[in-house]
Amino acid sequence: MPKFLIERNFAEQLELEDWRANNPRIEAVNDEVGVQWIYSFLSADKRKTYCLYEAPNAEAIREAARKANVPADVITPVDEVTPAMFA
Repeated sequence: MPKFLIERNFAEQLELEDWRANNPRIEAVNDEVGVQWIYSFLSADKRKTYCLYEAPNAEAIREAARKANVPADVITPVDEVTPAMFA
């Protein structure tokens, strides 16, 4: 399945406890739309995340973000590159 990097910008700092509390709702929306969250990075100022997702297309990510009421400011298709590929 294609992978996408999603940049999300938030007005307020994200707290991990709030993120944890909202995760079941977001996961339910992701399942409904057919996207899978792989992992995320949280910026030092806690106002931006960079999330790696598997999804059939970018529109599915936009739909999940709308339904979950979270931003999806930049969606970039990505390919995985690892050091083992160059060994």
